[in-house]
Amino acid sequence: MSLTLAQFNDLSQEVAVSKLLICCTSSAWANKLAYARPFADVDALLASSDAIWDEVQTNEANLLEAFDGHPQIGNVASLKEKYRNTQSSAAHEQSGANDAADDVLEALAKANQDYLDKFGFIFIVFATGKSAAQMLDLLLSRLPNDRATELANAAAEQNKITRLRLRKLLAMV
Repeated sequence: MSLTLAQFNDLSQEVAVSKLLICCTSSAWANKLAYARPFADVDALLASSDAIWDEVQTNEANLLEAFDGHPQIGNVASLKEKYRNTQSSAAHEQSGANDAADDVLEALAKANQDYLDKFGFIFIVFATGKSAAQMLDLLLSRLPNDRATELANAAAEQNKITRLRLRKLLAMV
């Protein structure tokens, strides 16, 4: 259910946090953004979100908590169990993987596992508008990176996803 900005501003702290956790599962980010209300407009909300994300992402635990709110790309079935609160968002965002050829999905699954094994967290990418083959290419191009580089890359991608989900929450998309 989408909200108007006024409705979002008027939510209790607890309800606002629960709505924000649909956008990003970092509890530090969600709590700080909910406390930053009220927002004059969506641009102010997004700017505050960006600033808070920049602050909380300096703590690796906050990043990993946010990353844990995503299924592996192409593994939309896992949404039903682990990712209930972000289920509809991630399914739509990853729709490019729905019609992929089996060989691309198998390569994506293998590369995802290689990435997880190397970095200790799943591959995070702003998947909206990307085909499975494009996501596979991005994954393979990022796999040679070191962990610090990938934490930074994943954090930037997480912020893109969060911004899109905030706009969806407020019926701006």
